[in-house]
Amino acid sequence: MAGRQLASKWLKTEALLTDPQVAPYIPATQSYGGDTLVSMLAEHEMVVIKPIIGTGGNGVIRIQKDGTGYLVTHKRRTVQVDTLNSLLYVLSRMRLRRRYMIQQGIHLARIQGRPLDYRVKVVKDRGRWEFRAMLGRLASPGLFVTNICKGGTLLRCGPALRLSLPHINAREKRNEMRQLTRQCITILESRFPGIGELGFDYGLDTEGKIWILEVNTRPS
Repeated sequence: MAGRQLASKWLKTEALLTDPQVAPYIPATQSYGGDTLVSMLAEHEMVVIKPIIGTGGNGVIRIQKDGTGYLVTHKRRTVQVDTLNSLLYVLSRMRLRRRYMIQQGIHLARIQGRPLDYRVKVVKDRGRWEFRAMLGRLASPGLFVTNICKGGTLLRCGPALRLSLPHINAREKRNEMRQLTRQCITILESRFPGIGELGFDYGLDTEGKIWILEVNTRPS
């Protein structure tokens, strides 16, 4: 049984930020607006704008500083702009009609130049939470989103860790992800009683640090 659904990424992120042990795993996140975009770009070299309610990597936009300007990537298309005003204009043309959030961009570890993240799926069965899947998701060539519906490739967790970060202990990282998942389940279940299924999207940066990118209550 799937249990309670909770579409808002913002509410789930907010709940996890209340825990001082989990908060350091969460990239800086704010509600999207022109002012927050400017302040986030002042602080971070890269940011990602994503719909608060949305799945499958749809509507996700990446902005990277590039010298004195910015690179705006949406799907497979990248546009270069020179000023903040030009950037805001380009984003206004994209007609971001839904509510969006803006998140610190993470330089994900890669395999053959393609970024990857990890989906950890847990299900509550007869009162106990069980791990059902721990898989790497490798982005389709030319994309920065890893979603399978966008052409991403599923990989077993251990080999994905070893191929992308050969200098780290893959077993220890996998155990850290499992432990973090258990901590997050406790927080989310106390805040949102009735949830019965969760999908955690974790990113590992080039140093091997784990980041919680997103939590889904309807994981595919």
